[in-house]
Amino acid sequence: MLVLSRKVGERVLVGGSVIVTIVGIQGRNVKIGIKAPAEVGVFREELVTDSQPRLGGVTGDGKTCG
Repeated sequence: MLVLSRKVGERVLVGGSVIVTIVGIQGRNVKIGIKAPAEVGVFREELVTDSQPRLGGVTGDGKTCG
């Protein structure tokens, strides 16, 4: 696992097509923005149950994939 320190407004590029931006920090909460192509699923891990595929999620156009 890669662990980084970032400030508000700084970005991390993942795989050349996904951009993660630090939007805000309030106490122990960090708000991030994720910009990804429509074919890349982006999801919160706690919303995925053990019976669902780990690579599923919601695409940039709001459609479910997986």
